[in-house]
Amino acid sequence: MPPKPETITITPDHLARLARCSSGSITTELFRLGYKQCFLVGLKPLNPNLPSFAGEAYTMRMIPAREDVETYATLTPRPNEDNLQWVGVEATRPNQVVVIDSRNDPRAASMGNMLLTRMQKRGVVGVITDGSFRDGSEIAGMTLPAYCREVVASTRLSYHHVADLNVPVACADVAVYPGDIIHGEVDGITVIPRHVALQVLEACERRDPLEKYLALRVGAGEALWGVYPPTEQTRADFATWQAAGSRPEDAARIRAPQAAPEAAE
Repeated sequence: MPPKPETITITPDHLARLARCSSGSITTELFRLGYKQCFLVGLKPLNPNLPSFAGEAYTMRMIPAREDVETYATLTPRPNEDNLQWVGVEATRPNQVVVIDSRNDPRAASMGNMLLTRMQKRGVVGVITDGSFRDGSEIAGMTLPAYCREVVASTRLSYHHVADLNVPVACADVAVYPGDIIHGEVDGITVIPRHVALQVLEACERRDPLEKYLALRVGAGEALWGVYPPTEQTRADFATWQAAGSRPEDAARIRAPQAAPEAAE
């Protein structure tokens, strides 16, 4: 089992820095640590124009609805155990990302714009389901990132019952533990196990500038071999380029000085 979330401090500054990292670098660094698949395949943002984000996972686990339990009578004006969804919404905190395990079932909405609006007011920075949302056009107009498989009009009561809050879940067939770090950008969602998040952050802050430099050189016409993956010489060229001001037009021109060959005896 991973360490308990409360034993690992992740600050708002850490989250802001992680938000600036690319999903490509994050998944590569996770792979280097042995995590083969942490990307939520098939989930798309309803508003692809929102900035990237990172936050701490708060989870909801759904099971199939049953007709004698999932009725409008459960939607009372007061919290009750048969409507854990609303209990969970009111328990969310700033810098959290709500991750909903809808069993990859998009036939009914996991929730709609009313609940997302309430969570945004509570400081939530993203909402993710491996099922569907309703009110898709309204959610697409919000500044709260929301990711799903589909948009449907059917109410959650038709197919889903929230059975647990803040427990380990599967979302898009990826394990998500409460407190894991969720990274989102236009390309999709990546789950970072909390106990490696700072290690991944430091590695990505080194990798992303180098990757951008390598892309400039390949874009200028250089072959992959000798440039990507970076060799020791390419890394030295990168350091020289940074020292010269990191101008994109110089990426394919500036080179580090080559070591002089040893004189023959």
